[in-house]
Amino acid sequence: MRTVIAGAHGKIARELTRQLVQQGHEVVGLIRNPEHNKDIENDGGTPAVVDLESSTADEVAQVLAEADAVVFAAGSGPGSTAERKDTVDRGGSVLLADAAEIAGVKRFVQVSSMGADSVRDGQRPDGLDDIFYAYLQAKLAAEDDLAARSFSWTVVRPGGLTDDSATGRVRLASKTGEGSVPRKDVAAVLAALLESKLGDRQIIELISGEEAIADALASISR
Repeated sequence: MRTVIAGAHGKIARELTRQLVQQGHEVVGLIRNPEHNKDIENDGGTPAVVDLESSTADEVAQVLAEADAVVFAAGSGPGSTAERKDTVDRGGSVLLADAAEIAGVKRFVQVSSMGADSVRDGQRPDGLDDIFYAYLQAKLAAEDDLAARSFSWTVVRPGGLTDDSATGRVRLASKTGEGSVPRKDVAAVLAALLESKLGDRQIIELISGEEAIADALASISR
């Protein structure tokens, strides 16, 4: 399997690259900064310098040629403006999806955020600052964009992310309630989704739990 990961230098994406390579798959990592090339290579991936804020869909589609799957794990990052939440977290995902359709990619997995639904229809939870509100709006818009796409897609909304060791035990559901999850377990769920092709056209929340990942994925796909 050939997988292209956008935002390949992020913590979840780098762990996903390592896991997929260990499983014998080919990974191409999209990065903005060429100084990160070596890190992607050390993880076992092939770096490709692509700026989703300035590239065209046709340009990105060339990089996606012959890919079996695409993962959107990019983000504008902490300290970025509300405008960049839109151009990266929404616009980058939409551009990647456009490129995936042009290239004929059959599978698209998007890393989103717990709480995206809380800003639907102009709602705004109490205490939410302007930047995080813009972030959730961008994530929700990116999710909504997938609904009419021709490929198989899955959205994963992790809870609070930690750098704890992987447990291999998770809870997956359309609504899990609040919770946290190690980034390594998020990556393992993404790898399992890509391998199994389960979760078609589903939005799945993810936190730590009691079920093994394979069992949790089987339960949400029934």
